[in-house]
Amino acid sequence: MTALNTAPRTTRTAPARLVTPPAKPRRPWRTVLTVAITLLVVLVFWSVKVDWARTANLPADIARYLWLMFSNPAWDKVPEALWQTWRSVEMAWVGCLLGIVISFPLSFLAARGIGPAPVRLALRGLFSLIRAVPEIVIAIVILSVTGLTPLTGALALAVNGIGTLGKWGYEAIEGVHPGPIEAVNAAGGSRWQTVRWGIWPQAAPEFVSFWLYRFEINVRASAVLGLIGVGGIGDMLTSYTQYREWPTVGALLIVVIIVTIAIDLTSGAIRRRITEGSKARDLA
Repeated sequence: MTALNTAPRTTRTAPARLVTPPAKPRRPWRTVLTVAITLLVVLVFWSVKVDWARTANLPADIARYLWLMFSNPAWDKVPEALWQTWRSVEMAWVGCLLGIVISFPLSFLAARGIGPAPVRLALRGLFSLIRAVPEIVIAIVILSVTGLTPLTGALALAVNGIGTLGKWGYEAIEGVHPGPIEAVNAAGGSRWQTVRWGIWPQAAPEFVSFWLYRFEINVRASAVLGLIGVGGIGDMLTSYTQYREWPTVGALLIVVIIVTIAIDLTSGAIRRRITEGSKARDLA
């Protein structure tokens, strides 16, 4: 028998190679842009003339005015406040309906795959332009034609609603699942049938949710539009604030807050029911 070779074997390992990490890409334009924005913010801040002594007294002034408004509200003004709030809600509702009627077909024309490219780009630019202008500026422009009436506020809300509802609409259309659309096209459906049976059933819950949310926005915006005298609770608030009748202002604010919260809660519950369904609501 031959003896087994039990001597340990030595293995040679290759020397470790130093791995140098890749150099970070240099982007000097980011540094320049960051420094420029920082300097701009600092310059804007220092260019604003702030009375720091008065700012220090701001908490005490707020507490004093809150006490004047809510320590003894003028409850006898509540019926008139409710009536003016109802006028503001009417203004918001009419503006919402007009915005829906006009923006609904425009949303489909602005969506990719439905409207022609020139029409689509023109409508998207129009929506962006409308959203860039506040409701109160639109109301001032319309004011020269319609005068100081609630119709002015409703039209201003409608115009602004076209910009927001149009954008939300074509984004909802472009976000639908392509399966039903392909099924309608495979069955030989026309463009109208594709919209009716492939797109609308999927996008309808989001459309209704957007419409309700826009109504909530209009309710709050209608109070702001009252500042220019188009009627509603905002007009009443402006008048009593100018005359420093703080108890009446407090009563009006209480009415506005309660009505706005009630509308928001109701609209939010309806929107959740539409988008999530009854099962999700019961689980919640």
